[in-house]
Amino acid sequence: MKKLIVIAAVGMCICGSADSQRVVCDGNSCKIEPAGQAARNKTEAARPESSPYQNAGYTVVSPVGRASIKPIKQASRLDTFAGKTIAVVGHNFMARVTHPEIKRLILEKYPTAKVILQDEIGSAGMYPAPGLVRPDKDRFQRKLKEMKVDAVISGNGGCGLCTPKETGSCIAAEYIGIPSVIIAGPGFVDQAKCTALNNGVAVLRCAKYPGAFALHTEAELLRNTREVLWPQIVEALTKPITDAELAEGAKGSKGDIRDDVFHGTFDEVQAYFKEMKWSDGLPIVPPTFDKVNEYMKYSPWKWNETVVVPPPANREVKAWHVAVNAVMAGCKPEYMPILFAMTKGMGVNKFYRTLSSTHGWMPFCWLNGPVARQLGVDCGQGQINEAANMAIGRFMNLAMMNLCGYYIKQDRMGTFGYPMPWCLAEDEEACRRVGWEPYHVRAGYGTDESTITLSSALAWGNNMTPSTVNPQKIAELMAWDITERCQFALGSGNQFSHRTVMMTESVAAILAKEYKSVDELESDLVELARRPVRERTFAKYYAAPGSAKDGGKHTIREFSGYIRRTERAEYTPTAPWRDFPDAEQLTIPVMKAGMTDFLITGDAARNKIQTLPGAGLGGGSATVKIELPANWDKLMSERGYKPLADFMLHRK
Repeated sequence: MKKLIVIAAVGMCICGSADSQRVVCDGNSCKIEPAGQAARNKTEAARPESSPYQNAGYTVVSPVGRASIKPIKQASRLDTFAGKTIAVVGHNFMARVTHPEIKRLILEKYPTAKVILQDEIGSAGMYPAPGLVRPDKDRFQRKLKEMKVDAVISGNGGCGLCTPKETGSCIAAEYIGIPSVIIAGPGFVDQAKCTALNNGVAVLRCAKYPGAFALHTEAELLRNTREVLWPQIVEALTKPITDAELAEGAKGSKGDIRDDVFHGTFDEVQAYFKEMKWSDGLPIVPPTFDKVNEYMKYSPWKWNETVVVPPPANREVKAWHVAVNAVMAGCKPEYMPILFAMTKGMGVNKFYRTLSSTHGWMPFCWLNGPVARQLGVDCGQGQINEAANMAIGRFMNLAMMNLCGYYIKQDRMGTFGYPMPWCLAEDEEACRRVGWEPYHVRAGYGTDESTITLSSALAWGNNMTPSTVNPQKIAELMAWDITERCQFALGSGNQFSHRTVMMTESVAAILAKEYKSVDELESDLVELARRPVRERTFAKYYAAPGSAKDGGKHTIREFSGYIRRTERAEYTPTAPWRDFPDAEQLTIPVMKAGMTDFLITGDAARNKIQTLPGAGLGGGSATVKIELPANWDKLMSERGYKPLADFMLHRK
């Protein structure tokens, strides 16, 4: 009996796309089936019964969206620096040392050149995703044209957020026909290249700095600029772009997105998806066409409708891709409406803006409304470890890779890595008992509308356990906890941090005796949560997350004066948890109204509060309404669920 073998031959580009062909062998001969053929043989319902792939292991489809931005035609590189105008821009990671030295080297080697620095021309900042507008980018491009700039040198890329910002100046320059090069530290060169590729610049030249900028003395920075960076900069801006470089950046997918891309045993599918960077390394459910097609029945979207085009890869995410990743994550098909809403939220700026940082922001989500209760998403003790919650969190992990294009060591640069994203739900029946509105109602949604909120955090553990029935003392404990949970360790980042504060019903019930609403509680916390200027100064001076080191050129006393002037320092009564509570102390506020999300959730029998410090000013949470297919009640009845109306609180 002849054995049928199906092999997938796939080549993957740097952003995760794949060109695929299917080779079918019957033991005597082989034929290549062109891309797209598989989907053309399919119907909306299922693969034909006569398909030869029906029982031969797993024939699977791709979870990755297609690139939405076509590569631009890049200008020729320079023939020489002589007589040219060179812009050296950027302000991160010791640029105040490296950039003046680059200017000196250019003028020393090419006296007829002209060099423009950051303070004269500015920079573009992060290049905007499709549909967004960034005035800095437009202003920078106008300046480049007005000042007749011939080439751009941008840097320094030394962290997961700074590198895309500095790459943005290169992308902006290349779009108007100006060659560029970025300076980046080890581990950030790939991120810079992928950032450019995902924004249509197929070839980005990089000059790699040998080490961590902030840990080198000024003498080391100057020596490395002369001996290591300078030769790379010259070559990057003068060597013509090669066909090999263009070919690497021009790879992409063809054919129908529902085409089969691989066939093999369960273990072979696992190995293949891991090799292709389509899985997080944990076992996935093989996404066969039939299984994915079944999940699409629970979708309010058609299979080929675009759900979102999220950064950093700017892939066109179709409804089909959401279903593929849902299958892989082990989600049930009825979770699809939640997963569509989550996917839409991944394209919201204030959610995704921090996720590539070396500081390791961890994405997570919470649910509100009747759909979560209908599906049994847990809001009690141990909730994030319950089956439904874990599956939704796993989808988020896969979606970060396959839908958004985040990859560890490439676009997600967490120094120590990341835990798995988690999913929880607010206990809205507890909210009713306490007398507070649930989160989504405070955000402007109806009581019986269902929502998902996406956020990110820098820490998870160390919950606080108030052991008092005095609501004022609990508020003071919360304020103390909040002052200790700012952005970055020691609170060395932004003065104000977006936070999520979770509390159990037993704690909320005591607070509600004094605070009739969450807004009242937040208002009191804003007044209470203040930090001594001495603590803030010490943390900011010696643990600055950016490019300054030891306060830059300022003494710590001068730096303290800067903090006092810019961060609204005032003499206030010393907090009750500090020494000398009857005295006054110079403090700064660390909370701002509207930047904290409060949830009642978790084990109602415990006295717990957990504060999650998250994104800085401008970042935060993204709430999306969960849309249901028109026949939702029928679909759910077939799977043994009670009607959605049974879970609507306004009817109870």
